[in-house]
Amino acid sequence: MTAESKTILVDARGLSCPMPLLKARQALMLLDRGARVTVLATDPAAPLDFENFCEAGAHDLVESIAVDGIYKITLEKGSGR
Repeated sequence: MTAESKTILVDARGLSCPMPLLKARQALMLLDRGARVTVLATDPAAPLDFENFCEAGAHDLVESIAVDGIYKITLEKGSGR
């Protein structure tokens, strides 16, 4: 599997912010550039936290959707961290 096709799932449902973001950051640190992390979260603050995180850093927000109170947020690791 190449770095570009690799995706790690982080199940952060039931965790309050900033825990979903911290768990995603831990996963991103293990990956090569171009790999993705998909986070499942239930905290309503999670989408904004991830949007701000990506704007301030070197990673890209690929997708952020909500279905039945579950937020699915996908990040792609960029250069840097």
